[in-house]
Amino acid sequence: MINYRNKSNKDDVVIEIDETYNSKKKKMVLRKRLFEIIEVGKSGDYVSLFYDVCIIVVVLVSLIPLAFKESYPLFSYTEIIVTVIFIIDYILRYITADYKLKDKSIISFIKYPFTLRAIIDLLSILPSITIIYDQFKLLRIFTLIKTLKIIRIFKTFRYSKSINIISSVIKKSKQPLIAVGTLSVGYVLISALIIFNVEAQSFDSFFSAVYWATVSLTTVGYGDIYPTTTEGRIISMISSVFGIAVVALPAGIITAGYMDSLSRILEEDSNSTKHSSITIESCESNCQSSIRGQDENDITHYRNI
Repeated sequence: MINYRNKSNKDDVVIEIDETYNSKKKKMVLRKRLFEIIEVGKSGDYVSLFYDVCIIVVVLVSLIPLAFKESYPLFSYTEIIVTVIFIIDYILRYITADYKLKDKSIISFIKYPFTLRAIIDLLSILPSITIIYDQFKLLRIFTLIKTLKIIRIFKTFRYSKSINIISSVIKKSKQPLIAVGTLSVGYVLISALIIFNVEAQSFDSFFSAVYWATVSLTTVGYGDIYPTTTEGRIISMISSVFGIAVVALPAGIITAGYMDSLSRILEEDSNSTKHSSITIESCESNCQSSIRGQDENDITHYRNI
């Protein structure tokens, strides 16, 4: 004997499971599409390209008040609008963090706020957040640091292909660049110690000697602090000559890595173009052979008639 009541209950459970699965699937598809829109737009995705252009325009508009000494009422309204847009953009990027970090676990939502781009997005919001809500007393220090808004320009870097290539080159060349940086810091400290002890009358403090050594390392030479004795001038000449070599090292590393990445990208583009052309040619040949075969079948059919 069949228990129809139990059977109907099982069917209801199955239906509920299917509905839950479908709703979760729709949410995943929606979040994935949202991630595609807020990320750098691909060719053909006009919604994503429109979003990218809007964010770039908003960033540029937010920097206009920095070019004026006076504060106009219009700037306050634009700052509120810009801050709200940045907050929405930050929230959208946070809720799609698992797609950005390619990790479906909850750890991706914990790690994302500590990534470089998330920190830049957050620092773009903090200088103006007190305009929206006046009770954020502790954040008033960010409004005093007006130039902190310049960080907003870094939000546009994600839309630049060249800057993305340079950032990937820096990541790949991390070890050589760290070695060069360590060499530079050591060279500055040693030069400062030598000049501070050889010519103490020209430098009030060790920090002044470090400042001079840094300026000599970069071969800028402002002329506000300089050695006056023969020994100090000899040390200054040696420091400047070695400074040219030390400064040229990271530039050479980044340039070589950039050229390698650029040639690799061009090679991949050419290979993809060749693959697409071969696919089109094969499709055309298949179509022609199928049409030819159909024509031969038609001719044979009419002959038989």
